This record gives sequence, structure tokens and C-alpha cells, in this order.
Amino acid sequence: MLRFLSIQDFVIADRIELEFAPGFTVLTGETGAGKSILIDALSLALGERGEAGQVRNGCERAEISAEFDVSGLLGLTEWLRENGLENHGDDNGRCLLRRVIDVSGRSRSFINGRSVTLQQLRVAGERLVDIHGQHVHQSLLHNEAQRDLLDAFSGSRELVQTVTAAYRRWQSLQQRRMAWERNATAFMQEREQLEWQVRELSTLNFLPGEWKILQADHSRLSHAASLLEATQMGLEILSEGEFASLTQINAVISRLQSMRDYDSNLKTVLDLLETAQIQLQEAVYELGHYQQRLDLDPQRLQEMEQRLSAVHAAARKYRVTPDELPYLLGTFTARLEEFAQGSGGEVLAKEETTARDEYLKLVKKLTVARDKAAKALAQQVSAAMQTLAMVGGEFAVALTPLEQGNAYGMEQIEFQVSAHKGLPLRSLAKVASGGELSRISLAIQVITSKVGTAPTLIFDEVDVGIGGRVAEIVGAMLKKLGEERQVMCITHLAQVASAADQQWQVVKSADPVNGGIITSHITVLDQQQRVEEVARMLGGVKITETTRQHAAEMLQMQNEGHL
Repeated sequence: MLRFLSIQDFVIADRIELEFAPGFTVLTGETGAGKSILIDALSLALGERGEAGQVRNGCERAEISAEFDVSGLLGLTEWLRENGLENHGDDNGRCLLRRVIDVSGRSRSFINGRSVTLQQLRVAGERLVDIHGQHVHQSLLHNEAQRDLLDAFSGSRELVQTVTAAYRRWQSLQQRRMAWERNATAFMQEREQLEWQVRELSTLNFLPGEWKILQADHSRLSHAASLLEATQMGLEILSEGEFASLTQINAVISRLQSMRDYDSNLKTVLDLLETAQIQLQEAVYELGHYQQRLDLDPQRLQEMEQRLSAVHAAARKYRVTPDELPYLLGTFTARLEEFAQGSGGEVLAKEETTARDEYLKLVKKLTVARDKAAKALAQQVSAAMQTLAMVGGEFAVALTPLEQGNAYGMEQIEFQVSAHKGLPLRSLAKVASGGELSRISLAIQVITSKVGTAPTLIFDEVDVGIGGRVAEIVGAMLKKLGEERQVMCITHLAQVASAADQQWQVVKSADPVNGGIITSHITVLDQQQRVEEVARMLGGVKITETTRQHAAEMLQMQNEGHL
């Protein structure tokens, strides 16, 4: 349920703060006073798109905050928790939606103080409030809107999404199968080419990382003679020659050691020479070990050069670098596996048949749900028509089978109506007058809203085109609905307004201090103020005592539960 709404610097509203109550609330006021501001502002807080023009003139930004009681909405609270948006405060049954729009049109959205995307705000909003606009009856003339409404009434929205996904999968497989049949020769040629390419690269057996190792080994083998010569020369100079460095250093160390007893300062020099002796001995050992491993093998060198040549040839052939050849083999193999695992015509045809059967299974279930809901909706709307000045009228939902089916099922959905007894059922778009369409639309909206999950319902002047006794009945319908849900309605009808549990008045005024800037304000009316407002709605410009008495009588009758 909506608890609180704060509107700041939005269109012609400077600052409005409203506390909401359960039951049925009406919003009334003169034409042009700005009654739609509340709906527009709340719509922004619920995720509707905004624009810079909605920021009040002379202000930097508009800000709308809406606080809801979500303690009974388990689905929403679970969604908030999964997305890390739950309220961690003292009142964990509260959910705060906030929207900020600056003069440049940039928008920011928040849930419980955390920044969210507009889509996340919209997902939360759809579970909190259901808004029925004053032009909904126009959309009811379109088959798509009629289909969506019937599916919502039947509780089949998720099933429709599943049907749509199944249909698209079926169609995708059908197109792939047809493409295969059209291009079977090309596919076979591609497969044959892939097979010999995989064989050729597999025979080469060139592994990832091998290219660097191959180059290093080839460089060593091709310079083996020079390496041996350099190694032997090093050994001669260091340890094997007549005047080997290691022998000379050993002699120096021996001579100085015999002199150390005469001068201890020689210790430092001896330490350095002994360290050098150790390092040279290690170098001689490593150089000898390296010499033993060097291999003058012309045959091995020839084999390696042939290997390099084969790798270079393959790389040139496939127009890649040598080290890319192993990955190219992986690509060819994966593509060949696609052919083996199901890209063939027979496999595609089998998958297409399975997908079609799954679609038909789901769509049959959807048809059953729609047929049941169509009968229930027709019965309830027809009953409501009898109380809305259309005695003898009948409403029906026609389900016309489609030969092939589509993403939304196997039937065309059409709302049909007979406004008076004895008239045949015909399309709603062709036979309903403006007034009749408004009344039928209202009946449909009230009836379908009962099966919704949003705890708050808002009706924006959906009572256009009705009056008198019918308006009283509409007011009673909304009041009855308010016993189950929180209901708000913008209305210009005194009969509807008098049926409300609470009444707010919208007033537009000019501020003389600020250069006559127009602002809109909302006032919560007490009983006496309600009498004056209902009297205004009844009497127009001049309000007489008789009008006030009539207004008071209407309010009293509604409070006592009489029409």
C-alpha cells in the first residue's frame, strides 16, 4: 500500500507531501488545476520515462519520493533481497522509491536509498501500483491490448512468455533446416574441406608453444661447431692451459697465505681471491658440463630444418603465423564437430519437430486457460453492463483459431459487444459509442483489477462520458473495490467523489510575491470542505444552499451505504 508521496519542483508543483490511507480516495478540482500531476509524478517514481520539461520552471531538478508498505508482498520482498535492495532500517516492511530528474533531462533512480537502473525501478513499480489511464478505453479497440488483458485476467502472462520462447525456437530451427536444404551442396563442400584441413594439420602435429622451442633448438644445432670451439677455448684459458687462470690464482693464494703471518692486512685480499677461486671453479664445471651436452648432429639439424620448412609452408597456406596453427586446428575441429553433432538436415528436421511439438503442447494449455477466462470475463462484464445503463447488453470474448499459430498462441482474440437486447454481437471497435465504450472499459478495468497483485489501484478519469445514476453505480463499484485494495481515482463527477472514503482537492493559484508564478497544491478535505467541493462539482460557478444540501445528502447516503 502507498503510504506517503513527496513531490518537489515538478511541473507547476513546488512542494507537495501527501499521506495515504487505505480504502477509496478521490482527487478532484477545477479543470486545469493540475489533477494529473499526482499521477504523472507517481508514474515517474514507478519507472516511467521522464524529460527535462517536467522540472518546474526556474528549478534545477524535480524529485519524487514514494513510500510503500510491502510487508504483505512476499514476491517483491524476495526480489528486493535478491538484488540487495532490502530495507535494513527499523521498519523492514517499508520500501522507498525515489526519482530525480535535472534540467538537462538526466535521471537517477533509487530504491531504499540505493542507486538502481530505470528497469529495476519499473519492475518494483509494477508490483506496487496498477494505473488505469483515462484513455485506456482507446487501447481496448486494438486486438493486442485485448489479448494482453485476457491473458492477465486468466493469470497466463508467464505461460504466454513461455509460448513465445517456444515459438521462436521452433521458427529458428525451421529456418536453419530450410537454409540447410537450400545450401546442402555448399555445406557438404565445406564439410569435406574441413575434413582434409583437419587431417593435414593433425598430421603436422604442431603443438602450442612448439614454435619457440623449435627455433631455439635449430639455432643451437646450426651453431654447434662455433659453440664447441668457444667452449674449448674457455676451458683452456680457465683451467686446462699451461698458464690457466685458475692455476695462476691458486699460486697467488698459496704465496699470500704464507705471508699472512707477517701482516694480517692480507686477509682481506685473500678473502676476495678465495671467492674468485670458487666462482672460477664453478664456471669451469658448468662450462665442461655444457660442452658434454653439445651435439654435432648434422642429421638432426637436417630433420629440424625440414620441420621448420613444413611449419612455414602450412602457415603460408592458411595465412597465419606459425604459432597460430594449433589454434586454427582447434577452430576447424570445432566447426567439424558442429556438423557431426547436429547441423545436418536430418538432425535439424528432428529438432524442428521436437520444438514444434513442445510449442503445440504449451499453446494448447494456453488455449484452455484463455477459453475459461473468456467465459468468466464475458459473464462478469455482461453483468456489470446491466447496472451501467446497458440493460440487455452482452459482452463476449471471441477466440478465432489461427491455422498456423504465432508467438502469442493459436487464436485471434476479439472483444465483442451487443449494447442492447436483440442486437447481434459485433466487434467492440465497430459498434460501441463513446459513452458506451467508456462504461464497458470501466467495467472491464474494475473486474480485471480484482485479479491483479498490485495493492494500489489508480483510476485516472476513467469515468469520462457517464453521469447520473450510472455515475453513482461507478462510485459504488470503486468504493467496493476499495474494501479489498487501496483505490485512488481522479474524477470530475460528484456522484463518484461522494462515494470516496477520503477526498483531496487540487487548487491552482498564482503567487504574487514571486511574479505570479502558477503553483498547484493538494488539500485533504474534512467533511464540511467535502460538502463545498461536491457542491461545486454539482453546481458549477454559483453554489446555492440547495446545492450544498444536495451535496451533504449525497455524502450522507454514501456513508450510510445507500445509493
